Amino acid sequence: MIRFSKLFFGFTVFVLLLWLLPWAYNFAFYKPERTPFTLWSCVVGDFAVVDFVGDGIVRRDRGGRTYTDREFDSILPTFYARQLLNDERFPDSLCGVAVTPRLLQSENFMFRSTPAEINKPRTGLYPLLESMSGRVDLEMPDDVFRITSSGIEFVVMATNRIDRGKSDRFTEAMTRKGFRFPALAVAGNPSTRKEYDEGYLLLDASRQLFHLKQVKGRPYVRAIDLPEGVQPEHLFVTEFPSRRTLGFLTDTENGFHVLSKPSYEIVRVGIPGWNPESESLTVIGNMFDWTVRVTGAGADRYYAVDARREYRLIDSMVYGSERTPLPGLVFTSYDDGYVKPRFE
Repeated sequence: MIRFSKLFFGFTVFVLLLWLLPWAYNFAFYKPERTPFTLWSCVVGDFAVVDFVGDGIVRRDRGGRTYTDREFDSILPTFYARQLLNDERFPDSLCGVAVTPRLLQSENFMFRSTPAEINKPRTGLYPLLESMSGRVDLEMPDDVFRITSSGIEFVVMATNRIDRGKSDRFTEAMTRKGFRFPALAVAGNPSTRKEYDEGYLLLDASRQLFHLKQVKGRPYVRAIDLPEGVQPEHLFVTEFPSRRTLGFLTDTENGFHVLSKPSYEIVRVGIPGWNPESESLTVIGNMFDWTVRVTGAGADRYYAVDARREYRLIDSMVYGSERTPLPGLVFTSYDDGYVKPRFE
C-alpha cells in the first residue's frame, strides 16, 4: 500500500511538472506577435501593409514604398470606399470597370472560420427559416429539424412533438431528389441577423451535395453536381450581399471551392489548400479580388485571388512566427472547446 502511494504521488508530481513548468516558461518569456494588416491592392498590383514600427504606423507595399494615409486610402479603394466618398475622392472606375459606392458595398464581404467552430460539439437540431416570407425582416421558426437514418423530422419546440405532416413532405421531397439518409454534414447560418436566407447545404450518406431551404412553406431541394474527383468534407453557407455565391466547401484533400449562384457551379480557388480542422481562414473580398489569409502551423499565409477569372491565384506571401514555445501538457486548445489532457 505504501509503495502504491509513493508511485501515485510520484506520477502526480510528474504530471504537474509536465503541465506547470512549460506553462511558466511560456508565460515568462512570451513576446506578443502582431501580424501586419495586409490586403491585396488591385491599384498597385501588390500587397498593401499597415505595420507598427516603434510608436508609429507605417503604410507600405511589399516592395518597400511607403504611403501617407490619404495615398493608402486610394490604393485600397474598395476597403476605404467610405473615406474616399467623404473626401470626394471616390473614383469613377477601377481596373477599367465603372463603379459606384453602392456597387462596391454590395460586392464587399468578409468570411472567417476557425478550428474551434469546426471542432465544437453539435446539437443536431437546426431551425429552418422561411426564405420567401414577403417580409423584410427574417423570423425564427417555432420548430427545429433533425436528420435521422430514415428521414428529416421537424420538432415543435413548445410541445417537443414531431410535426408529422411537415416531416413527411420534406422527407418525400428530399428522397425524390435522390437524397440518401442520414446526413454526413449540415451547414447553414440559423440567424435573423442577415439580409436573406438560403437554408442549408447538406451532404448525404453517399457524399452527394444538396441544397435545402423552405420557400412559402414548401420544401426546396436541389441536388448539386460535383466536379469529377471532388468529395466534399466541410460546408459553409455564405449569404453575402452580392448573392453571387451560395457557399464555400472543402474536399477530402483540403481543396477550397466556391459554390456559385444561380448556376450551382463549383470552382476550386487557386490556393494550395486549407484544413478547417486545424487552420483558421479569413477572406476579405471585393468585386475584383479576394485576400485570403490561412493561419496555422506557425505561419500566416496570404493569397491574392482574382475574383473575376475563375478564382485563380495572383500572388502570395508568408509571415512566419519567431516564437518557439516549450512543449508540454495542456488541457485546453484553441482548436476545440474540449477540456482534456493533450501534449502540445
